Amino acid sequence: MLDAALIKECADPSLKPVIVEQFVQAVGSDDPLAITVKSGGRLILIPKPKTPEEAIEIVRENIAGSIVRVGFTQIPAGIGLKHASELKVDLVEPCANLRMGTRMFAKILRIVAKWYGNPTSEEVFPQLFDDAIHAWRTGKFEGESVFQAEDPGGAVVQRSEVEVENADKAKDDAPSETPIKPDDAGIRIDLTRVGGQK
Repeated sequence: MLDAALIKECADPSLKPVIVEQFVQAVGSDDPLAITVKSGGRLILIPKPKTPEEAIEIVRENIAGSIVRVGFTQIPAGIGLKHASELKVDLVEPCANLRMGTRMFAKILRIVAKWYGNPTSEEVFPQLFDDAIHAWRTGKFEGESVFQAEDPGGAVVQRSEVEVENADKAKDDAPSETPIKPDDAGIRIDLTRVGGQK
């Protein structure tokens, strides 16, 4: 779980802290130096970097022809860059990674929300969030690349933290269900005459 101070200082302000936590929990890593490399749909095993400089070197070595994701948010490395030498160490710096990742995810949420017709109902948000997570993982939504797409702008209705906390509290306060006993049924049917028997 991310530190609340890190979220407040570094995450995109358009996303509520609870949404940032859900996003990182769904797609991210606890390790700011985490690197995932996929090529041809297969996961490539790489050595675990010990320093940010070593992490960027691993990213530079693997970026050609592979999908490389980095840091807390598993942000795709190399988006908008022309050459691997343009990759900077701040890609694996926790605050910078969280800032870039949440900014990109907020844009993807807006793209998905626009496709949904910019709903104002909070009940739609879980499906919208799931679609945005899927788009983050695949890089596509409705056949379009979400990372290179233009930001449609606007705000996305997000479940409020209070409602999430209240929902969690309601689950905790809910009475435990007791098993139903056959003798407790409200309706009884006499089956003694079934089959013509008396």
